[in-house]
Amino acid sequence: MSSLKSMDLNGVNITWLGHATFKVTTPEGKTILIDPWVSANPKCPEDQKQFKKVDAILCTHGHGDHIGDAPVIAKQHNATSVSVYEMCLWLKKKGVEQIAPMNKGGTQSVAGVTVTMVHADHSCGIEDDGQIIYGGEACGYVLTFSNGVKLYHAGDTNVFGDMKIIHELYSPDIACLPIGDIYTMGPREAAYACGLLKPKVVIPMHFGTFPALTGTVPELASRIADFKIEVVDMEPGETLK
Repeated sequence: MSSLKSMDLNGVNITWLGHATFKVTTPEGKTILIDPWVSANPKCPEDQKQFKKVDAILCTHGHGDHIGDAPVIAKQHNATSVSVYEMCLWLKKKGVEQIAPMNKGGTQSVAGVTVTMVHADHSCGIEDDGQIIYGGEACGYVLTFSNGVKLYHAGDTNVFGDMKIIHELYSPDIACLPIGDIYTMGPREAAYACGLLKPKVVIPMHFGTFPALTGTVPELASRIADFKIEVVDMEPGETLK
């Protein structure tokens, strides 16, 4: 495990499982998975592909590299599944019993965490039996823990001007931002996003999984060197606490 230099997580543990998948443990011991894609995730360590318990699952959009394992894990652990309304209906059809649908701008309590859904600039079709099913819109989440720590998971997105609103309304301490390019913003756009969001910490994600995702952490770090933002270069399976 690693500790942050710029802040104390006060009982929150954040484990990166590669790509955009995170396992978050709350101060109360609840386990939340964000964008659960582990079984076919080439960056997820083998010893991290099974879970003792999962209390909640948050899905940002319908692409397979973000929801690939959501139905199976949700049913296995009877976890509460959070997503945009249309995706929750799809999960329900896949046999998921505990759904907590919401939409952008909405806030609800899940596993003792205040979860707010915010905008993302991306597509959201669900591939199902050779067809593309409407999955609502892509989103991100701001998680506010009982100890006051705020985590923003941007999902797959380009930079957009209303990230300034996310800063002004929610002031996330930690921002998990995609930097891979091609399908999301690259380091240049992510650096601009950092200027809008003004987090204390940024965790780069959605890079290096496949050859096409060419964005790198050093490039992002160099672009925000004057921002006084701690850039955390995590290894898959590593935990911040």
